[in-house]
Amino acid sequence: MEKGFRCTIPARASVQSDDAIARITRWDFPVGAATGWHRHGWAYFVIMLTEGILRIDDGMKVTDVPLAAGQSYRRPAGIEHDVMNASPHEIAFVEIEVKAPGQLE
Repeated sequence: MEKGFRCTIPARASVQSDDAIARITRWDFPVGAATGWHRHGWAYFVIMLTEGILRIDDGMKVTDVPLAAGQSYRRPAGIEHDVMNASPHEIAFVEIEVKAPGQLE
């Protein structure tokens, strides 16, 4: 089975900061846009900027996750998935990947 969504609309990633400690990226998703299949090398946090529904394909199942503006969650390193905007409107979130957790001050 092919992993990820068949989608011709890519989500737009805008890296806001990237150093030895963390990478902070804003993701903007037009309706139906997806990130493409990927693996997270670091633990990360997501903070929703808008309300929306994330459709997540983890390679075994597809799940719709409704989230409110301002809502956040975290995941460990090693997660593999594809994320799609299943909302009827554009959505956006900020993703913070923690490269060196012992260096946060």
